Amino acid sequence: MNIRYRARSGRGLLALVLLLGQALLAPQASAATAAEIDASVDAALDRFHKEVDGANALLAAAEGVLVLPGVIKAGIGIGGEYGEGALRIDGSTVDYYSIASASVGFQLGAQKKDVVLLFLDADALRHFRASSGWKAGVDGSVALVDAGAGGSVDTERIKDPIIGFVFGQKGLMYNLTLEGSKLTRVER
Repeated sequence: MNIRYRARSGRGLLALVLLLGQALLAPQASAATAAEIDASVDAALDRFHKEVDGANALLAAAEGVLVLPGVIKAGIGIGGEYGEGALRIDGSTVDYYSIASASVGFQLGAQKKDVVLLFLDADALRHFRASSGWKAGVDGSVALVDAGAGGSVDTERIKDPIIGFVFGQKGLMYNLTLEGSKLTRVER
């Protein structure tokens, strides 16, 4: 009887995760238009301004800003991540990009997050834009910023050419990585 109970509870948990993943992924099933992506990028940048002290200074110092709102990550043993966003230079969208990654290992669940990458170096931005598929940690290193307890960032101490922020529904999430995520230009 104990084995039956474990099997039923395991199937129930699997069904719950599948439903959660489907609910998060359903709105992403069709490709977003340029206008939809730009509206989502605007909303993500508003959250960035509200949640990170020093956001204005960081954005002003950036050569370019890649914003990937609503990136979906889900997995049951095998996981994946996908989202679309826009690269902005001087406040204007210049290109659209997708982010994708896959992973294998212990994982169960789904989450939605916003990713903001700030290119603080013109050469790093030029290299990114010239690539046909840029992989974080291979083609360039991204330093994820810990905003600290008060949500403030010491802009004077940041010296990395590319810095990243990852947000969830409850603010900045810690101990995350973008290593292995592939960013590819998409037409919209």
